[in-house]
Amino acid sequence: MNSIKLIKIGTKILEKNSKFNAALDSELILSNILKITREKLIIYPRKKINKSLENKFNSDIKERKLKKPIAYILGYKEFWKQKFITNPSVLIPRPDTELIIEKVLKNFKKNENKNILDIGTGSGCIILSILLERKKFRGVGIDLSKQAINVAKMNAKMQQFANRIRFINTDIDNFFSYKYDLIVSNPPYIKKSKINNLIEDVKNFEPKLALDGGPDGFSAVLKVIKKSSKLLRKNGMMFLEIDSTQVIKTKEMLIKYKFYTKEVCKDLSGENRCIIAIKL
Repeated sequence: MNSIKLIKIGTKILEKNSKFNAALDSELILSNILKITREKLIIYPRKKINKSLENKFNSDIKERKLKKPIAYILGYKEFWKQKFITNPSVLIPRPDTELIIEKVLKNFKKNENKNILDIGTGSGCIILSILLERKKFRGVGIDLSKQAINVAKMNAKMQQFANRIRFINTDIDNFFSYKYDLIVSNPPYIKKSKINNLIEDVKNFEPKLALDGGPDGFSAVLKVIKKSSKLLRKNGMMFLEIDSTQVIKTKEMLIKYKFYTKEVCKDLSGENRCIIAIKL
């Protein structure tokens, strides 16, 4: 069977669920299997695809039909300027989270030497994207999930950052280190009661550890603020992703732990998404 027919078959199967971009997903799945770009697949369609590759395509389409996220099927997600290895042990990088990278770059110059800590690093996409842009930065990423740390280490190796980054499998409460110049974090901030209201792609496949923010959605956010007050240097900066409904309470906690709120930043949808705070 050729690639055009396979894509049409995959598209037809996925079109039964209107939430999918069926044609795009089919093209991405097949191009990933053939190890070529989607653009090349479209411009130069394969005349013949062997049975084993055809079976792999059908298997991946079946998984997508069952709502498995396309990033987990492909094994990667594009974020900032790189591809990041992604599997069900890490949260899928979101475009809105790129806001943190944008704001860090705006606040720190290219030639500065800074030490950065990423709390709840997951795939490592935030800290590795920052290191890509700031060549003199050195960093540490911590995560409670050993599987997530393994993914982050693979991403660091793939992007050749091994000499500027360390990843540590630890809970933030058990992490004691010297002072950092900046801290970034995208902690879990969804209320436990709202997890089941998320779309099936998210609630059935992405790690609960990276989503569940406790009864009020604020447990992890508070923990990050409290610990950061001890880990940041005076005048050090924290870039924290939060839910749009958490701004007031987050500001209150920042005051309590001797932070000054420099900026509340909006995401691509115009929702409050990131808070920048300075340690007093």
